[in-house]
Amino acid sequence: MKPVETFWDIKLGEIREVFEDNGYTTYVAKNQKAAASMVMDKILPQLKPKSISFGGSMTVVESGLFDQVKKLSNVQVIDTYDTEPPLNERIERRRQSLLTDVLITSANAFTEEGELVNLDGTGNRVAAMAFGPRNVVVLVGRNKLCVDLDAAVSRIKEYAAPVNAMRLKRKTPCAVTGKCQDCNSKDRICNVWAITEKSSPQGRIHVIFINEDLGF
Repeated sequence: MKPVETFWDIKLGEIREVFEDNGYTTYVAKNQKAAASMVMDKILPQLKPKSISFGGSMTVVESGLFDQVKKLSNVQVIDTYDTEPPLNERIERRRQSLLTDVLITSANAFTEEGELVNLDGTGNRVAAMAFGPRNVVVLVGRNKLCVDLDAAVSRIKEYAAPVNAMRLKRKTPCAVTGKCQDCNSKDRICNVWAITEKSSPQGRIHVIFINEDLGF
């Protein structure tokens, strides 16, 4: 193992213990492919879900987990990533996803104090993380670790949000300047904050810390 990976392996192991103390179910994976295998081979067989949905996440897609889940024959999969249906149908799928057995998603940031910090456009992802699905599985890369809540909020507003606005081709000031303007744009993606200090019920939120830089 390379020194950087060794460092992060130790660091994520420490973070895992903090999150465990906050009621999360936690894991550490060496890379995103290993994280996907962990979900498919360990977590889902334990949870035995009859329905699965997704919150927006590049990590879930790029790891191959999204495609693997869609191939499950004995599970109802609500595809919230499909952009082909009309808007009202896409919204309805997101509403349905709030009552699934498992939500699979990522986080915008996590802290050394054991918090998940997220910012949404419409709020469907953070709503489901807070309440609704019986279990939540979060895949998060090491690059999203922040020392505390203030640092997490700063990371999201000053980096993750502008980059995502660019990726989504939104017509916002930050997509042009690279800096948050606290705008009133109709394309604004920064509308609903969620800070998860502890998992309630205990163990409901499963967090896989991945020893790679992933997502924004």
